[in-house]
Amino acid sequence: MSDLSTVKALVFDVFGTVVDWRTSLITDFMWWGKQRGIAADWTALVDGWRGVYVASMDDVRKHPERGYVMLDDLHRRSLEKLVEKFAIKGLTDADLDYLTKGWHRLHPWPDSVAGLTRLKSKFVISPLSNGNVALLTNMAKFAGLPWDLVMSAELFEHYKPDPETYLGAARLLGLKPGEVMMVAAHNGDLLAAQKNGLKTAFVARPTEYGPLQKVDFDATGKWDIVAKDFGGIADKLGC
Repeated sequence: MSDLSTVKALVFDVFGTVVDWRTSLITDFMWWGKQRGIAADWTALVDGWRGVYVASMDDVRKHPERGYVMLDDLHRRSLEKLVEKFAIKGLTDADLDYLTKGWHRLHPWPDSVAGLTRLKSKFVISPLSNGNVALLTNMAKFAGLPWDLVMSAELFEHYKPDPETYLGAARLLGLKPGEVMMVAAHNGDLLAAQKNGLKTAFVARPTEYGPLQKVDFDATGKWDIVAKDFGGIADKLGC
């Protein structure tokens, strides 16, 4: 472990690192579908939805002339295509809005809130997520996430892993990149953060994608901290 005495703030990937998006959405939609009398393979919809997540952001990145598009809008566009693909019938505009805002209602992993609370006692803590500000704010209220502030790709009009996100977070905090630690369950996110001068902490979430998980079972880079959960990160940072 490298010298972490200069770290003053921790920024967190959220989807998969702080919250269990897959279980949350599937459970929510199965209950909701039963109440509405709408039958669908909600598991396939959720997996398909997350499956086009990266491509939807790449499209924004490739077409700067169109302007930045926040994640809520990308989610809605992808959902409309998937509803048609899976032939889910009878959905109103209000229904599509409910499903899209399912991403605002995600439950934390069991260690998340307690671990964040410990880390908050010593460090500034914030998300650094591709989710938009409203999504992250509503999620924090729903899940009880004790952030000091909410930082989103929307603030920088760039999605991770663009450098503008990591460097922008440090700038908004009034810190040098090396005074900020990126916490994520995704090695690729940490690699991009590390290349931009941030410290790094990896926590494994091996069930994030359920049976579809193919990567990120373990740390694959030279990260400053590797821990099994947020409590383990707090232990190593003396919280």
